[in-house]
Amino acid sequence: MSKPLRIAVAGLGTVGAGTLRLLQNNGAAIAARAGRSIQVTAVSARDRGRDRGVDLSGMAWFDDPVALARDAEADVVVELIGGSEGPAKVMVETALQTGRHVVTANKALLAHHGTSLAALSESVGRTIGYEAAVAGGIPIIKGLREGLAGNSISRVYGILNGTCNYILTQMQGESAGGGNPPAGRDFETVLAEAQRLGYAEADPSFDVDGIDTAHKLAILTALAFGCEVDFEAVHVEGIRNVSALDVAYADELGYRIKLLGVARQLNGAIEQRVHPCMVAKELPIASVSGVFNAVVADGDFVDTTMYEGRGAGAGPTASAVVADLIDIARGTTLPVFGIPATELTRRPNLPMAEHCCPFYLRLLVIDQPGVIADVAAALRDEDISMESMIQRGRAEGEGQAVPVIIMTHETEEAHIQRAMARIAELEAVVEQPRLIRIVDL
Repeated sequence: MSKPLRIAVAGLGTVGAGTLRLLQNNGAAIAARAGRSIQVTAVSARDRGRDRGVDLSGMAWFDDPVALARDAEADVVVELIGGSEGPAKVMVETALQTGRHVVTANKALLAHHGTSLAALSESVGRTIGYEAAVAGGIPIIKGLREGLAGNSISRVYGILNGTCNYILTQMQGESAGGGNPPAGRDFETVLAEAQRLGYAEADPSFDVDGIDTAHKLAILTALAFGCEVDFEAVHVEGIRNVSALDVAYADELGYRIKLLGVARQLNGAIEQRVHPCMVAKELPIASVSGVFNAVVADGDFVDTTMYEGRGAGAGPTASAVVADLIDIARGTTLPVFGIPATELTRRPNLPMAEHCCPFYLRLLVIDQPGVIADVAAALRDEDISMESMIQRGRAEGEGQAVPVIIMTHETEEAHIQRAMARIAELEAVVEQPRLIRIVDL
């Protein structure tokens, strides 16, 4: 058997400790599959004295991760610090510049600097493994870069954030039929539960505002379409404005609400968007619940493929990190985004204003004559056709508000946004109208 692959690990949090545990527990099987053992020679973390439940004896300790990347006796540097700037970026650049391969779980770093880092790695004859950066334990990077390499990919989309999927799943109400559908638990209640269970951070903004999903989508877009990573081109909306009432009405109408990241090629341009979607219940992705992720890719010869699994956590993410290490140990290295960085194209962005789809609108209006006529006029003037409308019962007292649900036929985003702005100004509309896109998958 060849000499060990020496690795240095920066970051010993949940994923870092999980990676060391996996390497220690399954070392013999990993060595057999890799053709040589994988040896951790150095580590770096903030707190040297913390008990992480793994044996660190025999490993050099570095307080400074950049010093680890520069000075550790290692063939590969594993970056598990996180963040798009600061020490994570500097240490990855340092590792590459000193002739070491890099494995990372850092989606923010790749979303903001993926193109330049790919160019750097290829210029020095090294690789960046990042299976753990997107969808945790799901091997979607290998699936797109290798398994579907013979296909032209037209679209890739998925549930890329387990926190949001858990919240939306828990908000789901039971439809009782007749009358207004009963609302399930509201967003804030479920978010607090997710924080108690460790599914959401103390500051959940990165997850619930869609940024985490957008980072992952930007990476998948570059890999699927051979274009430069362009995070700034991603349209991003989160789930804060999805109410329990929306979830319940969606259920009654035959849908589930999911936060999706969607990227597609259209007439030479690239569309990238993250937002809540109404997904028909019969579609496989609608049944992906809890903290699970799922990614779907459409190829010209393979048709549609779907990958589902746990998108976060110590075990699944460590599994992805070690898969990259095994590839490097075998000598299997590929261009970061499937083709040489010099061949990644800069593609025009398809503006969100030009996106077309049907829409779900929820209004809260004062129950009085003429309100629906005013709403219909605003839609009519933007050439928006209503497919259906739901307004059940009457308000209990004069001046009280009732929900009105409108489903539209396919229309252009710019038109619906102008109509929404006009409707919001109506005196009888008592809160900002809510809009959810109905996706055709």
